[in-house]
Amino acid sequence: MEFKITDRALQWFKDEVQVESGQTVRFYPQIYGDSPVQEGMSLAFGFEDAVDIEVSVEHNGVTYFIEESDMWFFKGHDLHVDYDEAEDMLTFEYK
Repeated sequence: MEFKITDRALQWFKDEVQVESGQTVRFYPQIYGDSPVQEGMSLAFGFEDAVDIEVSVEHNGVTYFIEESDMWFFKGHDLHVDYDEAEDMLTFEYK
């Protein structure tokens, strides 16, 4: 699985949630919402310690990751995280 985070999204994390070096940000499935890969579920993120990282991206000392136990959510798709300036929100593209 390919996991990418654009520079715009990284800047959003820095500006909006004050992510700092040494922190870890987990992307995980949550009940409610919809996504192109799972009906009734969407993707969320939180500041959590890693247990069993499957894929990760490190930038300026921050590790963004997905746990092995959450890989079922993606159904073999890659995840690209971006920031939409017009909507002022993160976007998730599943390829």
